[in-house]
Amino acid sequence: MTFPRDNMVYRERHCPPDNEKLYCLIPAPKGYVAPFKWPKSHDFVPNANVPQKSLTSLTVEKAIQNWVHYEGNVFRFSPNRTSPQGADKYIDQLASVIPIAEGKVRTALDTGCGLGEVASLGAYLLRKNVLTMSFAPRDNHEAQVQFALERGVPAYIGVLGSIKLPFPSRVFDMAHCSRCLIPWSGNDGMYMMEVDRVLRPGGYWVLSGPPIGWKIHKGWQRTKEDLRNERRKIEQFAELLCWNYLLSRGLLSQLWDSDPQVCNKPFHEAVPPTFSNPSLHRRIPQAT
Repeated sequence: MTFPRDNMVYRERHCPPDNEKLYCLIPAPKGYVAPFKWPKSHDFVPNANVPQKSLTSLTVEKAIQNWVHYEGNVFRFSPNRTSPQGADKYIDQLASVIPIAEGKVRTALDTGCGLGEVASLGAYLLRKNVLTMSFAPRDNHEAQVQFALERGVPAYIGVLGSIKLPFPSRVFDMAHCSRCLIPWSGNDGMYMMEVDRVLRPGGYWVLSGPPIGWKIHKGWQRTKEDLRNERRKIEQFAELLCWNYLLSRGLLSQLWDSDPQVCNKPFHEAVPPTFSNPSLHRRIPQAT
């Protein structure tokens, strides 16, 4: 079956025709063993459970990013790849602005992450008593979600495409994107509106990596002008969504909170609908 590439439809989940449906469970990999218990599973995964040793080859794109190392019969995850300064310091930076330690952030959504983030950010946030749901599309690095599950981090194969995320509205205290390759400025802000739907009022959205830091960024085969224009569009959509801009940290990340009280007009007048399902849009009350 083939699907259009617009809006990542080809990476979404689709029901196969009746004659192609599976009626049996998929067996575990040969030699599968019981996963390590927490907290050991934070850093180690048995190779037998995720037989993807090739991911550590220098010929693989993710390997040169130093996400994971193969040692003996286990994979060991690096603590320094969620951000250049390390996952713990990165989360400490977030906690200096977001009240993570105060218990006001209990749930988080890590959007469109890859091999490193999908299996790392959620594990480090769990140490802070924050339960993180991560998702990533199925790509040529097929083991990324399995790595997260083996480490005890909730995750599923998914993508921000043409349909809603499988969550009710206002269930997450924070949403996070670090180099997640989601075109936030595309489709009239459709993806940012979906994040707004699942964020509780007063929740936080953290965007790290390009196009943030466009002045110093080198890579992704994009010009500074292109990155600057995308950042401007993101900031415009954030204003229309009644998100309150909080700060820019080191030119590499930006932070907003979704306070509806800063908005003086209904949401449906501020942003035109782009999804076919009208229930997608969160209603923002008028200021009184």
